[in-house]
This record gives sequence, C-alpha cells and structure tokens, in this order.
Amino acid sequence: MLRWLGITLVVLLGLQMAVLLSAADWADGVFKQLLIERLVSQAPMGFIGLLLMLLGSRLDHPEKARPPIRWLVCVISALLAVVMIVVIPVSISGNQNLSGETDQTLEQQRGQLDMARQQSANPENVKMLGNQLSQAGQLPADASDEDKIQAAQTFIDKQLEQMQQQIQQGERQRNLAVNQRRYGGTLSAVILAIAFVLLALAAVI
Repeated sequence: MLRWLGITLVVLLGLQMAVLLSAADWADGVFKQLLIERLVSQAPMGFIGLLLMLLGSRLDHPEKARPPIRWLVCVISALLAVVMIVVIPVSISGNQNLSGETDQTLEQQRGQLDMARQQSANPENVKMLGNQLSQAGQLPADASDEDKIQAAQTFIDKQLEQMQQQIQQGERQRNLAVNQRRYGGTLSAVILAIAFVLLALAAVI
C-alpha cells in the first residue's frame, strides 16, 4: 500500500512538471523563474512519495537487500538531486536580474520625486499652480494670492507624500519578493538537493 501511495505522488509530480514543460520557453526569464518556483514547491511531494516507496519496499521485502524498486527510488532521487543542484545557480541569477530591474524602477521613481521637490521649491511654479487651481474652480472666485499659494502648496505636499508612499511600498514589495525567492527558492533547493542525495543513499544502503 505504501509503495502505491508513493508511486502516485511521484507520478503526480511528473505530471505537474510535464504540464509546465509543455509550454517551455527557455529564453524567457519569467518562465525560468516560474519553473523553479513550481519545481521547488512540488518537489517535497515527490520526496514524500519516494520515501513511502522506500519504506514500503523495506516492509514488504525485508529479506531482500536491494529489490528493483529501491534502485528505482535511488535513480529518481539522484536525478531530482541533480535537478535541484542545477536550479541553485539559475535561481541566484534570476533573483539578481529581477532585483536589478526592480531597483532600476525604484531609482527612476526616486529621481522623479527629487525633480518634483525641486520644482515645488520654485515660488513661480507654486504661484502658477495656484492660479491653475483657481481657474479649475477648486478655489473660491475671490481667493487671494496667499490662498492660492497655500492651496497649491497643500496640493504639492499631498502629491509628494503619495509619491514617497509609492516608493516605500515598492521597496517593501521588493524586499518581500527577494526574501521569498531567496528562502523559498534558492535555500529550499539546497535543502531539497541534500535530502534527495540522502534518500538515494538510503535506498541502496
């Protein structure tokens, strides 16, 4: 029973990977990242399946040193261990590329924020904006120049605050994504590679 449960889990892993590989585009960095994430997230299911196969074999055939199913577990485990080892540098490279793109976007947003601050520091720009707000009907018709300048400054401060919040939100999302890829992808692949190596050894010892 344990063997069949294990075989079912291994087959399910193979089907999951086959579906993704059927639409493979190795030139696309997004596809590579998706493949790594799917592989790392589904590999524990395969590990449990192989472990059940090994335990079932030992329970059903305790007198045999190395029945065929143990060699099968060894081969599949070794293959998955190699795949995980290959995944590690690809994952690191993908993380660096995605982080670089995100950092570039954030840097552009910071540049826009600095430019907006410089423009808001110019009294002429503030006065012009106040007149535009008055013409747009956002101020009373009898608003004084001081009222216009104050309204324009309030509007500018609100815009600058929103831009700053967008940058901070982008930084939080960047840090969360980096940590997710680092610990949920690269580090998990390392741990899974070690686990599959140990399982392959346990199958033939």
